[in-house]
Amino acid sequence: MSCLANKNLRLSARLSNDLAKGDELLLSFLRLHSYRGIPFMISNKTITSVDALQKSLRRGMELLGGYAGEVEWPEVAGKLRKFGFEAGWGRTVQRIVENFSLLADILEAPDYGALEKFLSRIPMIFNIVILSPHGYFGQENVLGLPDTGGQVVYILDQVRALEQEMRNRIHEQGLDIVPRILILTRLIPEAGETTCNQRLEKVQGTENVQILRVPFRNEQGEVIPHWISRFEIWPYLERFASEVHEEMKAELSCRPDLIIGNYSDGNLVAYLLSQKLGVTQCNIAHALEKTKYLFSALYWREMEDKYHFSCQFTADLIGMNAADFIITSTYQEIAGSDSIVGQYESYESFTMPGLFRVINGIDVFDPKFNIVSPGADENVYFPYFEKERRLTEFHAEIESMIFGATAGPDCRGVLADRNKPLLFTMARLDKIKNLTGVVDWYGSSENLRKQVNLLVIGGTVDPARSSDSEERDQILLMHELIDRHGLDEQVRWLGLRLDKRLTGELYRCIADRRGAFVQPAFFEAFGLTVIEAMSSGLPTFATRYGGPLEIIEDGISGFHIDPNHGEMSAGIMADFFARCATEPDYWDQLCRGSLARVQKKYTWKLYAGRLVSLSCIYGFWKFATNLERQETRRYLEMFYNLQYKKLAATVGVK
Repeated sequence: MSCLANKNLRLSARLSNDLAKGDELLLSFLRLHSYRGIPFMISNKTITSVDALQKSLRRGMELLGGYAGEVEWPEVAGKLRKFGFEAGWGRTVQRIVENFSLLADILEAPDYGALEKFLSRIPMIFNIVILSPHGYFGQENVLGLPDTGGQVVYILDQVRALEQEMRNRIHEQGLDIVPRILILTRLIPEAGETTCNQRLEKVQGTENVQILRVPFRNEQGEVIPHWISRFEIWPYLERFASEVHEEMKAELSCRPDLIIGNYSDGNLVAYLLSQKLGVTQCNIAHALEKTKYLFSALYWREMEDKYHFSCQFTADLIGMNAADFIITSTYQEIAGSDSIVGQYESYESFTMPGLFRVINGIDVFDPKFNIVSPGADENVYFPYFEKERRLTEFHAEIESMIFGATAGPDCRGVLADRNKPLLFTMARLDKIKNLTGVVDWYGSSENLRKQVNLLVIGGTVDPARSSDSEERDQILLMHELIDRHGLDEQVRWLGLRLDKRLTGELYRCIADRRGAFVQPAFFEAFGLTVIEAMSSGLPTFATRYGGPLEIIEDGISGFHIDPNHGEMSAGIMADFFARCATEPDYWDQLCRGSLARVQKKYTWKLYAGRLVSLSCIYGFWKFATNLERQETRRYLEMFYNLQYKKLAATVGVK
């Protein structure tokens, strides 16, 4: 049973134990619903008691029994309004009757399944605010820049799917409201080739989704013009949240129905806004740094100057405990596995010597946790064999990228044997992503080098062009490894930021050559590139630490590799290509397995449907348990003001 089912079961039992109180709670919740003064569902004047509601439901169903199911709301609205019903029950008679029946059953005998289904159909979500403060948030020329990667892709794909889901649901509910989504991020005046210096930007492929950028300011109120590392933004967030509140009100002209935080900083800002507005708060961690850096809590003092984990871990505790619900992409994020601690699990109990000791930081069995896995944009990442959809206009550019005859400022290495399959990897060039690791494995494996060429896309080839110290270290290491193993004719390293559509076609071109994708990270919270590669039909090798352990069924839809055992990982890849050479159908078998796995579990349509349903359901439970949570809210306010603010003030404001 899911965490949400557990919560609904638990709270449904509470409603059953006190039917009168539970029914009144549902009635009160339904009577609240309106949009810009227009009431939904129930008339406050006509239906004032549970008995009146039950009577109206019976009369409504009797009336609608005389109409065909496809008849729409306007034809029955006048008669149903006499019974106290307003728009929002459904566009057609069939849908209205379904919802009347569901509610009638719940009032008679609460059932968690019926309750979840009914709550998810209530028109509640029309305006969503999504927070992602750090990095360069833009639609072009941002991927690969410091602190900018999968989270940006995730959110842009997320909002497209959410807008479509919201539009579909609003239509089914019989309403004519245009939904809006705002992505709130940081405005960076010195934005380079990006659009991050623009206040407002429409998201491509949407009707009413915009990126709204608000600057960071110093204590004197001056705008901070340059990029700031995600580890050093803590002093700016409270003022940022306050300005976001004003900008958001100006754009929406109303409060949002849902606030979604992303990463530690976005979740903290979501907490501040939700607390002020009383809006349902959803958190998405993407990655919690605590599990990335070994013993980071215990040795926080030694890491403080560079990473400021005292601020981050405090912010994490506040954000995750304040959230009404939390979205994770995999179970691994919550509770780990037999061999590794889950990201959230690591916050259950830990000590930061001289700062604080956490006894019960988070309950990983709390029903607020929900696994809702994202997908890849189906318009961009589709199977290589769908020839009519292929983006052939990119083929000449891709050919030049992979097999260019010369090296240059954005590339190193010229592939001598063009007939070999390609082993492809792409990520930010930082230590955790481990691109240098896969180059070392490849260089050390004579067997793998004989069978394939290696294509690496990440970072920049010239260390002088990087402003990130960790990235510069990795760039220098990459050059050293290529020199040490003599790889200039077998490895092609591109320091490029690719357009999304170009990336999708690149995956497919590598599939044309019977290649494969490798994701070698020491830890990966989810693994969007894994989903992208699998959606394109590429057999995929990915780290067993984090999300890919769940995404891939080992030997069926890809292969798990251990980044701590490079020789073994290189052997798994070499064995795969050797088997493909002797068994022509083996590559196709893995291709089919990858595509089937993605379609079953990892699509944005599935994601959006689940997230909107959760928002409705947790909106009700926020209303139902409001008084019970006052003690927690007061404690978090104390923790924020007495602990977090003091720590944030110690981070050097530039």
